[in-house]
Amino acid sequence: MKQQIQGLVRAALEQLIAQAVLDPATFSDGLPEPQVERTRDDSHGDFATNTAMVLAKRARTKPRELAERIVAALPTSAFVERVEIAGPGFINFHLAADAFHAQVAEIIAQGPAFGRARIGTGQRVQVEFVSANPTGPLHVGHGRGAAYGAVVADLLEAVGFDVHREYYVNDAGRQMDILCASVWLRYLELCGEALRFPSNGYKGDYVWDIAASLHREHGDAYRVTADAVMAGLPVDEIEGEPNGDKEAHIDGLIANAKRLLGDNRYRFVFELGLNTILDDIRQDLGEFGAHYQEWYSERTLTESGAVNRALERLREAGHVYEQAGALWFRSSAFGDEKDRVLVRENGQTTYFASDIAYHMDKLERGFARVIDVWGADHHGYVPRVKAALTALGDEAERLDVLLVQFAVLYRSGEKVQMSTRSGEFVTLRQLRKEVGRDAARFFYVMRRCEQHMDFDLDLAKSQSADNPVYYCQYAHARVESVLRQAADKGILVEPSPGTTHLDRLGESHELALLKTLPRYPEVVEAAALGHEPHLLTTYLRELANAFHTYYNAHQFLVDDDALRDARIKLILAVRQVLRNGLGLIGVSAPEQM
Repeated sequence: MKQQIQGLVRAALEQLIAQAVLDPATFSDGLPEPQVERTRDDSHGDFATNTAMVLAKRARTKPRELAERIVAALPTSAFVERVEIAGPGFINFHLAADAFHAQVAEIIAQGPAFGRARIGTGQRVQVEFVSANPTGPLHVGHGRGAAYGAVVADLLEAVGFDVHREYYVNDAGRQMDILCASVWLRYLELCGEALRFPSNGYKGDYVWDIAASLHREHGDAYRVTADAVMAGLPVDEIEGEPNGDKEAHIDGLIANAKRLLGDNRYRFVFELGLNTILDDIRQDLGEFGAHYQEWYSERTLTESGAVNRALERLREAGHVYEQAGALWFRSSAFGDEKDRVLVRENGQTTYFASDIAYHMDKLERGFARVIDVWGADHHGYVPRVKAALTALGDEAERLDVLLVQFAVLYRSGEKVQMSTRSGEFVTLRQLRKEVGRDAARFFYVMRRCEQHMDFDLDLAKSQSADNPVYYCQYAHARVESVLRQAADKGILVEPSPGTTHLDRLGESHELALLKTLPRYPEVVEAAALGHEPHLLTTYLRELANAFHTYYNAHQFLVDDDALRDARIKLILAVRQVLRNGLGLIGVSAPEQM
């Protein structure tokens, strides 16, 4: 409907130019797309455009006079009842009832395709989301990024973009070495070695599970004495040791593990920890409805030479320098707060160097846009990555970074404490088992990604109107119940064709639904292009509320055949839009509740 109004305004402007009412030379570079928006006040019509005010200066006339000329040149349309000029030059469109009736017929005819568009046709977009280090199970904090990234990708696909979903696997670097050392130390304990577990190691039960599988399959093949493991280590940061250094201690443990196990055995333990956790992550995300076209390994960046190539490009462009044995990137010259290390004094490249190479690779793969979904704690990382892309001569504006606040979990009004390193956290799998995938997906995307989120477990499990996902699903189930009642009574639920009988819909609750349903495609478009899934959840709650109000006030299976047909058509349209919208969020539309 919005596009039809835009088409009418555009046609009027083209006619004014063709008739030289507007100087063709002034618009030789083409007409801007008319801006048409829904009105906030029904008394101002259904849609309004400020085109006359936008173009008045170029047209060398007053906005209201231009508005009058545009209105006079508007093509006739059966869907427009009347047009008014308001204020300094707004043009308000009041739609005819037939326009809303046509939308009901279109929803039923298009079915699952209703609300989809071709805005992004021909444009490839990459969405990288979650990408949590494979050092432990996904927890509820990762769940929000998973739901948000998955829905953003699905929304973009719904409006025509060719979407490539990707998970960046941090399968190299210090954190993975800490995991490997943690698994090995737990294995040694199972072998009977008595040692103090490092304060900076990973302490979750999952580490015990991996260690147990190693011990079960290989016995003492990886056993080394505790004395040998602890030989020459810096003191850990523990009570009674004021000079303890947990970072130096864990690094010493990693070095000892590599030396004592040798390359092959160390690599086996490393890969066992990595693959066990990564398989767990894949399963969790798959069952949560987050699917990927590619799991991109960080190690491939080094193996393919991408990291060295990125560093060489920066060096050739004069954007790096050496200091204190390290290689630095002049990121401060590109808006970052300070310069950043690319290669440490020991010759090891940093995570940042890998990230530069990874984003260089993304753009080289030909994506029109690259979207990264990161945790809000990475906000300081954004300017340095964009700085690096600019320094490489790439188009940094092709990268969008969307920051997602972690969710804070509440049970019985009390905050649930979590710590990944200590192993005290609620996993995404546990959340899914407790509240269900539907509630988790819906709750996670109800607010803007950058907004703080309190996740109320009790509310998510409740079967009440206060639970938004239950409220929306219940609306869908209620439509299904009406259709079952009709079938039980032998009433034909196959609606008449087109807009037949829809003119019988005149109750206030019916008019409210007729005005709410056609907004769905606009909401999908806005949610997709703005990366704002919450717009869709808000709309679905509004639609569900309008339907429940209608359901409580009226009978649908009335004796009047024409009225019954019209009402069945209307609720079939409601069912379809609810089903389509819930599907985009990754939430089911149950037939019974």
